Amino acid sequence: MPYHEFEVSKCIPERKMHAVVKGPGEDLTHALPKGYLNTIPGTISERGCAYCGAKHVIGTPMKDVIHLSHGPVGCTYDTWQTKRYISDNNNFQLKYTFASDVKEKHIVFGAEKLLKQNILEAFDAFPDIKRMTIYQTCATALIGDDIAAIAEEVMTERPEVDIFVCNSPGFGGPSQSGGHHKINIAWLNQKVGTVEPEITSDYVINYVGEYNIQGDQEVMLDYFKRMGIQVLSTFTGNGTYDALRGMHRAHLNVLECARSAEYICDELRARYGIPRLDIDGFGHKALGDSLRKIGLFFGIEDRAEAIIAEETARWKPELDWYRERLQGKRVCLWPGGSKLWHWAHAIQEEMGVKVVSVYTKFGHQGDMEKGVSRCGEGALAIDDPNELEGQEALLTLKPDVIFTGKRPGEVAKKMRVPYLNAHAYHNGPYKGFEGWVRFARDIYNAVYSPMHQLSAIDISKDDYATDKGFVTRRMLSDANLSDEAKASPITGYTGPFDPIPGLRGKSYPAFERRVATEAAE
Repeated sequence: MPYHEFEVSKCIPERKMHAVVKGPGEDLTHALPKGYLNTIPGTISERGCAYCGAKHVIGTPMKDVIHLSHGPVGCTYDTWQTKRYISDNNNFQLKYTFASDVKEKHIVFGAEKLLKQNILEAFDAFPDIKRMTIYQTCATALIGDDIAAIAEEVMTERPEVDIFVCNSPGFGGPSQSGGHHKINIAWLNQKVGTVEPEITSDYVINYVGEYNIQGDQEVMLDYFKRMGIQVLSTFTGNGTYDALRGMHRAHLNVLECARSAEYICDELRARYGIPRLDIDGFGHKALGDSLRKIGLFFGIEDRAEAIIAEETARWKPELDWYRERLQGKRVCLWPGGSKLWHWAHAIQEEMGVKVVSVYTKFGHQGDMEKGVSRCGEGALAIDDPNELEGQEALLTLKPDVIFTGKRPGEVAKKMRVPYLNAHAYHNGPYKGFEGWVRFARDIYNAVYSPMHQLSAIDISKDDYATDKGFVTRRMLSDANLSDEAKASPITGYTGPFDPIPGLRGKSYPAFERRVATEAAE
């Protein structure tokens, strides 16, 4: 059995079942960690909660909506503006966040009156916005606030507004994936079918599980437009509230992120008979195959092939340039959800890197199955790792670069491992033929960054003391300071030294005056 036990987690033996090393000749029956289970107490998980999955991942990208969290302000702040879900209405949903700001007294006496007051204030503050989503949090779910009743009351008083209620308290699932499911089904139950959209093409799709991270969606919409396809709605990147109410009239649901949005696709198929087609916008081969599948469904394969040929001719040579220079570089692929398997095979095949580890914080067994199957022998697969396990893995695996979120990424940087933001990107978009080259460029820049190479140099035994006044001492030359200033404790100057090359003989009167003044005081 290839289970991997972390030294830092030996005190929690259950964790051993959540990490595996893929051994020679092993298939998924031998090399699959347990996943999507309740967090083991004491492991200090870095998972997001169900509320986070509903609001932060899926709800917030809707652009013409007031996103109001009914709960303590901390819940709202933690899910505000940490991903680059851009929109073409001046990024309204990124600029503003709304909370009912529930406090202790509201927990005791109820917060329904507070919620109604907040709803009305929000609509009054932004009179051009007529749509709202209200998210339930742990605190208000536990005290039993009926937010649906309050929403109905407001819509009766103000017929021009429409409100969607998402009952998504943080404890609603083992991880944020539980929130994905809740908002998917709630939207379908409450809003889909309440607006009749205008159909302008013979080929009509919903683009589902796409959140327009740094413009990803716009890249894909351009391909669809060139194929003559009408995108009825996008769930939910740069999407409008009313367009998403008309999802029931599409001919096909094109699904990108299966982990966050397969639920609504499956229900649309069951209730309205709309087929589901899974695609992948990452990687030249995967994207080409995806466009072909869509073309085949509608009988317009020739249009897809024309796009693939044009884009490949333009961008494949640049991708090959990076592949040659990234060959054999070691990568930890720790993105969280479906990018675990969207990227694993593609970056190895098309960029030449070696994936030495994959992990997921909220993925299901299906995500791990696809991710592990696309890795080579010796890869370490981890479910729901904590910070100490992540550090131990980095020390053991010694990767050249890590793809992960901001929090573990900042830890990796302190360990002198460059990271790329797998959730919000560094210099995206990463989808599309050009986007994949942009991703390769970011990997190349991370691996060969002079700053990261300098960070590995030990300066603890440097000729110059690093405890105080380092920059000032090197900027001030012996020739430009008075004896009094040289001896000042402000500068920490202890005797003649060679300043930074190029500064010798230059005068810095402002520094000299400041040092002399501070010494006199």
